[in-house]
Amino acid sequence: MQLLKANHLRGKLIVVEGIDGSGKSTQLSLLSHWLRSQGYAVAFSEWNSSPLVQATTRRGKKKEMFTPTTFSLIHATDFADRMERYILPLMKSGAIVCADRYAFTAFARDVARGVSRRWVRNLYSFATRPNLSFYFRVPLDVAIGRILGGRDAIKYYEAGMDLGLSRDVEESFRIFQGRILDEYEAMAREVGFHIIDATLSIEEQQRHMRDIVVSELGAGLKNGVLRVLPGEIHAIEAAASVL
Repeated sequence: MQLLKANHLRGKLIVVEGIDGSGKSTQLSLLSHWLRSQGYAVAFSEWNSSPLVQATTRRGKKKEMFTPTTFSLIHATDFADRMERYILPLMKSGAIVCADRYAFTAFARDVARGVSRRWVRNLYSFATRPNLSFYFRVPLDVAIGRILGGRDAIKYYEAGMDLGLSRDVEESFRIFQGRILDEYEAMAREVGFHIIDATLSIEEQQRHMRDIVVSELGAGLKNGVLRVLPGEIHAIEAAASVL
């Protein structure tokens, strides 16, 4: 089964995936800075960030109102808005969009909450297929140690407390993240993830990412991808946000 729609636009889409604590956000930030240093127009997108539904999402989480299905639908709405108003316009202009989480996050989290795999995949079938998808593979205990070591508290839905897995928030978090990890592993071949060992040093992980980008996108980066002077990408992002 071929997931998502092929990208025929000038720009490129690079996404990172992984469970909380995998270090993917750090690596994507480093990659974005490196690509910008090469003169490419690089924009950034993150999960659950559309202003269209932010207030609704915040209110629903605060009042613990979401069911697994409504949680899935609100995230799909958020994603569709960002795709239409931000990601696609930037890619049409020739920019590289680096996305911290993409539709595959829904494939993992929503199914971990008990939503049908087929239903979730159909829900996101409108999305453009990334040019590169990185999955940061990390043992569950390592990821949990990173999260618990850097947080004062774990959030209700982040821990899967809505699923009744355990009354203890840390144990519920462990069980829920374990389910998400299982989903990522199950879809790895289907999606075609480039798997990064997230237990390696930050420098080694970044080197692997850059090598893959050059190997897989080298010719495409030279031919068609937008190049900009420092600071110009902000004007492009601003224009895309009002389209």
